[in-house]
Amino acid sequence: MSASARLFTPILISGCIIVMTSFALRASFGLFQIPIAEEFNWLRSEFSMAIAIQNLAWGIGQPIFAALAEKFGNRKAVALGAVVYALGLVLSSAAVTPEAHQLLEILVGFGIAGTGFGIILGVVGRATSEEHRSISLGIVTAAGSAGQIVGPPFANILLQSMPWQSVFVVFGAVILLAMFALPFLKAEEPVASKAELEQSMGSVVVGALKDPNFAMIFSGFFSCGFQLAFVTAHFPAFITEVCATIPPDSMIRAIGVNSTTALGAFSLALIGFMNIVGTITAGALGRNFSKKYLLSMIYVGRTVAAAAFIMIPMTPTTVVLFSLTMGGLWLATVPLTSGLVAQIYGLRFMGTLYGIVFLSHQLGSFLGVWLGGVMYDLYGSYDLVWWVGVGAGAFSALIHLPVKEQPKALPIPA
Repeated sequence: MSASARLFTPILISGCIIVMTSFALRASFGLFQIPIAEEFNWLRSEFSMAIAIQNLAWGIGQPIFAALAEKFGNRKAVALGAVVYALGLVLSSAAVTPEAHQLLEILVGFGIAGTGFGIILGVVGRATSEEHRSISLGIVTAAGSAGQIVGPPFANILLQSMPWQSVFVVFGAVILLAMFALPFLKAEEPVASKAELEQSMGSVVVGALKDPNFAMIFSGFFSCGFQLAFVTAHFPAFITEVCATIPPDSMIRAIGVNSTTALGAFSLALIGFMNIVGTITAGALGRNFSKKYLLSMIYVGRTVAAAAFIMIPMTPTTVVLFSLTMGGLWLATVPLTSGLVAQIYGLRFMGTLYGIVFLSHQLGSFLGVWLGGVMYDLYGSYDLVWWVGVGAGAFSALIHLPVKEQPKALPIPA
């Protein structure tokens, strides 16, 4: 049996290790906001801007690193991403001004791009049979979710025993250690067709950019980034503010959550856990059902869940219920979106094309983090940003419906 005919291959396992490590570190940055702000007496908005810039750099770097991987090799591109990631972390540990920290987050964002979904999904997609491709992409995405669960507690333990600067250095060492999985990140045989392998990157990218289907997929991914980044950056503060005068109900006391701060952390953990379930489920469903309709259903679910959450009086129980629902839909879009790109445009430059689509996701992420802080400063409430997210989700649900899922005719090789 060829490697591509098996589900769990060394390529899939090593890809999961690298993605999980990268996302474990990336998911921990929120824990550094208070230590850094208190040490230098910075405004919290200044650190929030650094995270927003990181998200934007991640989006810009994604197609760049994917193109490097397809031009010079996957392992070289991932290794470069890990070095850039580690360098950004180590240099950030010496930053003493907001501007320096924000500037260095560009390196961190590029490092996340080089060790994240853009390259790894492309590698796994090309090395996996059509039968297993969708579920494999879901498993890789779930690995990122697992990193989001284990990363923050690991960072919190380190912060209890050493200054934040030292934790950044440890993080730099951790991402380099993950490179021990790199030798296995090489396909034994290409699953792409001979015609696909003969295509030039330029002809494929230009052809996709001219295609209305690609524009619709690109536009639809924007709301995913907006919603996820806004919730990640502002949900704990939102919970703390609104639930501060609400006593814990019986459900919350039963699970041992007895403060609004603990409720915020617990809600993010619930999202991360349900994210694993949701991404694997979406990947499995994408094997047998229309990916565009599944994406529309996910965005409808997000829209309804967010609208109901802000319209119904908030209690600790509604926070938990929203976290469970939103978590199941959190990154379920990733295996379906990347799989849709591969299905329509082929496998040869899947990583580069998905990287371009992912830029839309990160533009949404930047706006979600930044707009959340700006609107709160102006109006003392997050309500307007919640409704923007609801509208964006409804738009994404609709924009995917006209997408034609049939493979495009291959461009003439240049």
